[in-house]
Amino acid sequence: MHCAGKLQRARDFVRVVMRPTNRLLIQIADVVYAVTSADPALKFKAEGTVQDFVIRRSKPDISIKARLDDLSNVRPLGKMVFDSGTLWQLYQDNGTYTFSFKSDALGPFPYRVATVDKDFKSGEVLFHRPYFEGKQHIHPLEYPLDELLFINHLALAEGIEVHACGVVDSYGKGHLFPGQSGAGKTTTARLWQDEPGITILSDDRIILRKIDNRLWMYGTPWHGEAAFAAQKRAPLKHIYFLEKGERNQLLTLRMIESMGNLFTCSFPPFYNRRALDSMMSFLSEVVSAIPCYELRFLPDKRVVEFVQQWRH
Repeated sequence: MHCAGKLQRARDFVRVVMRPTNRLLIQIADVVYAVTSADPALKFKAEGTVQDFVIRRSKPDISIKARLDDLSNVRPLGKMVFDSGTLWQLYQDNGTYTFSFKSDALGPFPYRVATVDKDFKSGEVLFHRPYFEGKQHIHPLEYPLDELLFINHLALAEGIEVHACGVVDSYGKGHLFPGQSGAGKTTTARLWQDEPGITILSDDRIILRKIDNRLWMYGTPWHGEAAFAAQKRAPLKHIYFLEKGERNQLLTLRMIESMGNLFTCSFPPFYNRRALDSMMSFLSEVVSAIPCYELRFLPDKRVVEFVQQWRH
């Protein structure tokens, strides 16, 4: 990222929480997490770009209690419904979901276990005491737990997270550039960042939500290589699916093509049928309302001018 971009982002946000605290409020896409320590010795501090999403006060949508515990003999967690293959597993039991996190660097036992209700609105996070006792502070919803809770909550509340770059133009309209890894999301963010009046919401993760019968796109703290992460939103105007090409070209997509492309760039909770059905309904609504294109592009400034011809 260029120095000018870094300075602009520094001016855009004032980080609220700089010292460890027993209660942390984080707002992403108008969804508020409240994490409260149930142990006086357990202090929180947001880290990295998450600090830009910390707020002072609000009614929470998701309430989480956190405490230290001994997880060396953790009870059976239920039926495993998903295994990430490395860091975490998800279990289901009697209407609750439990995420279990392990790291070879820490030891053989889970270092964190999070249990939430079926609506992903309330829960508890336990930290293995021998791994964390004595630490000055921790980030209670350290990635990927924050994103996992958010994805599942959002899928039940008319919204999705998309693997995409998000650009807000000088008219305040939002332009979404979804793509798989290597498609050019970070390149796109860098090409647009110095344009007059432009805001980059993210170079990797964007939230889409429907609020008051209007579709919005939001920045998130889960950024890519260029580290764009703005706690802002804009009404969604266009969707451009990124593909590298030999020249700049826009191809109008049919609804079925657009829905398939958007699905492959999103984060579906396959283990939760209710959430998955809700997500599919929302995807259909998005591609019905928003013009969708395949953008075949050359990775230079000419593509910015090319897209601007279509943005109104």
